[in-house]
Amino acid sequence: MAASFNSRNLNASNALAGRPTTEHSGESQMGLFDKLRGELVDIIEWVDDSQHTLVWRFPRYHNQIKNGAQLIVRPGQLAVFVHRGELADVFEPGHYELRTDNLPVFSTLAGWKHGFDSPFKAEVYFVRTSQITDLKWGTPNPIMMRDADFGPIRLRAFGTYTLKAIDPKILLKELVGTDSEFDADEVTELLRGIINSSFADMLGEQKVAALDLAARYTEMGDSLKAVVNERIDDEYGLEVTNMMIVNVSLPEAVEKALDTRTSMGVIGDMNKFQAYQMGNAMQAAAENEGGGGASDGMGLGMGFAMANRFMGGAGNPMAGGGMAPAPGHAAPPPPPPQQTFHVAVDGQTQGPFTPQQIAQGVSSGQVSPTTLVWTAGMDGWKAAREVPQLAAAFAQTPPPPPPPIG
Repeated sequence: MAASFNSRNLNASNALAGRPTTEHSGESQMGLFDKLRGELVDIIEWVDDSQHTLVWRFPRYHNQIKNGAQLIVRPGQLAVFVHRGELADVFEPGHYELRTDNLPVFSTLAGWKHGFDSPFKAEVYFVRTSQITDLKWGTPNPIMMRDADFGPIRLRAFGTYTLKAIDPKILLKELVGTDSEFDADEVTELLRGIINSSFADMLGEQKVAALDLAARYTEMGDSLKAVVNERIDDEYGLEVTNMMIVNVSLPEAVEKALDTRTSMGVIGDMNKFQAYQMGNAMQAAAENEGGGGASDGMGLGMGFAMANRFMGGAGNPMAGGGMAPAPGHAAPPPPPPQQTFHVAVDGQTQGPFTPQQIAQGVSSGQVSPTTLVWTAGMDGWKAAREVPQLAAAFAQTPPPPPPPIG
């Protein structure tokens, strides 16, 4: 009773003196505490529009968080609490009220008793678990490989990949550290190095021919993804969810050789193609009336070349076409050398040509009776009709057609 009496007397004295009573003082202290509690963090969330941020630390003054604060973790995120440098509780997507019962690891680290209701210090990291797309990789230098068709060649490759975090604790421990914000760009150089080295190893192991690479982009991309994930999932807490090989390019010289080979394949029989080209050139030369002797000489040379090709290389002892001797029989002696002639065209010597080739030129009108020819044993140039070996070709030449009637 005395204590109560003295307390009332003290309050009365304070009131008479204009000083606040102890009751009012207590109410003022409670109001100040409520104000401080109101200034503490009561909603913890992360709204991100960057699309490339992997980890973000929630900012707050002195890391003060009010007990009972609201934690909002959106789809594609995880929230990780850190107490004095030690990883604590991990929250999946959802809406939480932070109390001792849903912060078991943190409560143990902080030494909280059940029902603890005071503000506490903690670092909160949000980790993106949704996929980060459109990340690019490429070989900075050519990769050497031994190809069955071209021998040692150098290849370049590039593509795209997608990335996501699968273990936030490993990611925070191995890569993020104390950064307040960690972007995918900070890890792409590391991943490109791993992808490039894995791609080079895969080329060496699979030994895929360069001409078959384009047909196996999807298969090789899946294999490359598996190899890369083996190196980054347990070590960095990351996973490559999709790996695409967009292009594997050959050196320019090899590409030109491929173009040439493709052209030859389209042409087919090279002998027929060359004969066709010669025929077109001869026709163009014949139609060029103003070309003079030069065009005539060019047409004559190409005509003889065509005749030589159609005759199977007559006069050329190395030309194929002869039958191989039967096994066990002696090969016959080589045939005697065939007589050949040189032809004078516009002051230039062309040939040598066999009598059969000159006969072809007579039939096509490219060799006339007055065309000068020479062969070994002759004193000088003579007209073709004066050479006995060639005279028969002119005897078979039909006379010019009669003039049109009318």
